[in-house]
Amino acid sequence: MNFLKIFSNYSRFSRSSTIFVFAAFLLIFSSTTIYASAQPELIEETTDSNKTELSQAEKALKTRQYTEMMRSVFSFVEQNYVDEVDSAALYEGAMKGIMDALGDPYTVYLDSSQMRNMNDTTVGNFGGVGLLISKPNVSTPEKPAYVEVVSPMEDTPGWKAGIQAGDLILSIDGTNTADISMDEVLSLLRGEVGKSVKVHMKRGKNMEYDVTLVRAVIEVPTVKYGMIGNDIGYLRIIEFTPKTPERVQDALNSFAASGYKSLLIDLRNNPGGLIDSVVAVADKFIDSGPIVSTKSRLKSENTVFTAKKANTTAPRGMPIVVLINKGSASASEILAGALKDDHLAYLVGENTYGKGSVQQVIRLNLHNDGIKLTTARYYTPSDSNIDKVGIPPDREVLFPELSEEEEKTYLKVYQSDEIKKYVEARPNMSQTDVAEYAKTLKKTYNIEERVLRKLINNEVYRTKTQPLYDLDYDIQLVAAINILRKESFTSLMRKTKTISELQEEAKKKVVTEEKTTKKN
Repeated sequence: MNFLKIFSNYSRFSRSSTIFVFAAFLLIFSSTTIYASAQPELIEETTDSNKTELSQAEKALKTRQYTEMMRSVFSFVEQNYVDEVDSAALYEGAMKGIMDALGDPYTVYLDSSQMRNMNDTTVGNFGGVGLLISKPNVSTPEKPAYVEVVSPMEDTPGWKAGIQAGDLILSIDGTNTADISMDEVLSLLRGEVGKSVKVHMKRGKNMEYDVTLVRAVIEVPTVKYGMIGNDIGYLRIIEFTPKTPERVQDALNSFAASGYKSLLIDLRNNPGGLIDSVVAVADKFIDSGPIVSTKSRLKSENTVFTAKKANTTAPRGMPIVVLINKGSASASEILAGALKDDHLAYLVGENTYGKGSVQQVIRLNLHNDGIKLTTARYYTPSDSNIDKVGIPPDREVLFPELSEEEEKTYLKVYQSDEIKKYVEARPNMSQTDVAEYAKTLKKTYNIEERVLRKLINNEVYRTKTQPLYDLDYDIQLVAAINILRKESFTSLMRKTKTISELQEEAKKKVVTEEKTTKKN
């Protein structure tokens, strides 16, 4: 799936060293030698070394042949097609084809508009709806390639509308998302600030609904923090940007001044970000050893990011619980994995997204375009790659799924203007007022009061900043707090296992199940 962001259009998880990729790219496209021979002249294979050299020679010759063929086809089409040809259109089509041929959802061609989107992300000044989305590469009648919401960004139109991770966007202003490219999806969702866009959503198996989102200035979020009571420091890392390490340190300083006894790091719906940023954050908690390593096809590009004791600012031994969910991806998985493998934190929530690859963005400068190329995979301190697997929590806490009947009721409440009109008529509703109104709604709608209170609060906070946390609706957060306050953290950590150990157990389980199946 294309793991792209409405406000970014690429996963900002890159390293600064991109010259070698760019140089190789230019080398491929600058070849002018024509080879008529279909096969290289063979020499006697007497040693493994000769075999290797032969293989490399064959590969080099094929590369030159394919490159020249592409050049020839480009020229022939440009000169002989029945209508006048736009060479830029041919170029972009060829570039997209090269990237798509790799079959990697994270390796893509970026046109000038998409490259501008990256700049927008850096400065955080553009109109959008604030959703991180993905889209399958292939659409079939059995499984249409609808857009999936990976996570909503806090305090954005998508967040305030109650859109959740896992929701599907079936259409945008009447355009079926299964029939269009990710680029077209982005162009429909982004636009002038203050202008609205109508999306048709699907949640679960049967719940479908329309929601109108008014585009707003989307700013790149970093960190939010505050105390829960007088003992727990609550640190929500929304995304890993260049400013995140600094903001995390601000939070830790604030907690220390408040006399915190334990720490709760919330990585839910964190789509990732910069590897240097997450390494700097992890280094505040880990005083030695690897934080993350990247492994490339080129051994010279393999890198191990190691913690330094001088950078550690969080108290060693302080109880830490990390909240994760299916919207936790990429760099947020690096932090969760590093803290888990180093036995520093207890993970609560649900399995993470599972993005364990590293991309570099290379600017091509022909049309202010570029490519985003997967150049490596990252590994946790226990030498585990979590790509397409994710990281499981030490304690799973899931939000209850609505029954089919409850889904229908939820949809009925959501689509009615009843709550909206009630809240608009009472602009200063307190949480006591919200609870009372939920009891009233419960008489008409057979759905859990906690869910009704959440729907009401979505309206209450539609035009104002959401509270830092929600102890009423957020059962995962409540579970994490209870662990820190009521359970023996030391005993819990003795039972935790590294990601590598968990993956080995999973493999053995599969083997055992396969043997059992064969016997039966």
